[in-house]
Amino acid sequence: MAGVTVGVDVGGTKIQSAALRAKKVAGAYRAATPQTGAADVATAIIESVQKALAEAGAAPTDLRAVGIGAPGQIDREAGTVASSPNLPGFQGVDPVDLGSLVSKGLAGVPVTLDNDVRVAILGEWRRGAGRPFKDVLGVWVGTGVGGGLVLDGVLREGHGAAGEIGHTIVKPGGRICSDGRRGHLEAYAGRGRMEARARSLVKRGHSTVLFEIMKKKGRTRVSSGVIAEALEREDPMTLTLIEDAVWALGVALASAQNLLDLEAIIIGGGLGDRLGTPFVARIAKEMEPNLFVPDRPPVMLTTEFGDLSGAVGAATLVGG
Repeated sequence: MAGVTVGVDVGGTKIQSAALRAKKVAGAYRAATPQTGAADVATAIIESVQKALAEAGAAPTDLRAVGIGAPGQIDREAGTVASSPNLPGFQGVDPVDLGSLVSKGLAGVPVTLDNDVRVAILGEWRRGAGRPFKDVLGVWVGTGVGGGLVLDGVLREGHGAAGEIGHTIVKPGGRICSDGRRGHLEAYAGRGRMEARARSLVKRGHSTVLFEIMKKKGRTRVSSGVIAEALEREDPMTLTLIEDAVWALGVALASAQNLLDLEAIIIGGGLGDRLGTPFVARIAKEMEPNLFVPDRPPVMLTTEFGDLSGAVGAATLVGG
């Protein structure tokens, strides 16, 4: 059983862990992200690692290392997270020592942090849908919109925010993003901002089944599953929100393609995985009119690991 690594994908609504042995998923565990602060998030991560180990039939002493993918500004050397607008307890500019907190809770096991989407792309590029390519952009559409970039076979880090396509401008002066600025891709395609938009419209007298479905499912936030069910019921507001998201993604991804001449773009994240191939096809069609070289578009892909992409990538980060 020696040599088990666990990767943890930390999001605004869920924490997903995967235990890898011999580079294959041997166990997994998923739980809701606590909305009560950084200490509770760290405790939930520790519990998720332990549960994933148990699902893999491994003992705590078999754990070699833990990788964590988290949204926000990541300092890998310090093991800290800051300025993560969608992660409870991590919104401020003061760094939170997440790596240290988790390591202490796991008897000193080494913990490595990186940006959540960057590690998800690492997993999909090395183990999943991105394997055939050297130039790949990953776009994770979930609570927010994150990105990761592989160029010439190298996962780009820059100063720590390379590939963050969610904060590119699609409409100057447009809707407010989670970071307080206007017109970003995330302001239109991030699930958190979709929910904020829906609540604003409801206050102005518009109707939607989103919050009815949310309550029925026992959710405190509008999840990807809630949006998917509202789409199945052809809720007009949800249809419009998704149309806006597809438009914004088409603008941003066409611009990225024109700049980088990518081989492939992978669409993942909670909403991307839930809506799947039809969603990706709509984005590809929206991109077409804005492509500088329309007869050579990137290959548009869904993820191979689905909602395990981030956790597998985090485990890959530490050798899984």
